[in-house]
Amino acid sequence: MKNMEQLLTQLKESWEMHKTAWLIGLALVLGGGGYWYHQTMSAPPVLPQRQSAPVKSAPANTGKVVVDVKGAVNHPGVYTLAKSQRVQEAIKAAGGQTPAADMRQVNLAKQLVDQQVVYVPSQGEQVATPLDSAGAGGGTAADQEKINLNQATKEGLMKISGIGDKKADKILAYRQSHGQFKTIEELQNVDGFGEKTVAKLKDQLAV
Repeated sequence: MKNMEQLLTQLKESWEMHKTAWLIGLALVLGGGGYWYHQTMSAPPVLPQRQSAPVKSAPANTGKVVVDVKGAVNHPGVYTLAKSQRVQEAIKAAGGQTPAADMRQVNLAKQLVDQQVVYVPSQGEQVATPLDSAGAGGGTAADQEKINLNQATKEGLMKISGIGDKKADKILAYRQSHGQFKTIEELQNVDGFGEKTVAKLKDQLAV
């Protein structure tokens, strides 16, 4: 019995001596556990990443060409056609030729190329360059005869790639009110013809 009392006395004395250290240690353990629990509960759930589907590029070769149909046709304009089609289909897409068209000067069998000018002359109109290589079949300015801004008629101006009915009228009106063009660059003074447009047309023009 005496031994038990001595043991309890020693435990009590030990507690009194070390209770501060024990309390600090307990506080650290409880504090660390609480912090870990808080971090675990507040962390956002990790979701599996979805891989985006690859974007497919459009095929480079669409098999289409864009042509500019001008002259004696019912609906002059720019048309998109199949690369395998011919001048005949381009004229048909533009509403067909007018009664005044001179189809003897047009190579209907020529295959279309991109950026081509298909020009149908009127009866009595003289075309200096054969249409199977330029007016109805040409696609580049190098293949076409240069048009003189001071001498060309409305029909002649409309042979130029990018110049339609309205722009041809503007050129004629400017020429009538200001006289002859002294330089090709003077075309920039005409409404609708900016610096970039004139630069593109320059190889097709003369003064």
